[in-house]
Amino acid sequence: MPVAVDGVDNAADKAYAAWPERIYVIGQGGRIVFKGGMGPFGFKPDEAEKKLAEQVAAAPRPATD
Repeated sequence: MPVAVDGVDNAADKAYAAWPERIYVIGQGGRIVFKGGMGPFGFKPDEAEKKLAEQVAAAPRPATD
């Protein structure tokens, strides 16, 4: 599963000015499927985890021979 993590240089933060901080889960096709509240007190990690698990379960699996 692809995961994006901002580097030490904070390039994503600088490019997108991620303020206020939020937790996002991005689904298939780049659609936002979960947008958490403003952090840190608005974070809902249990809800984000549930949405992430749903996305993983629904992800297409490679064919095996």
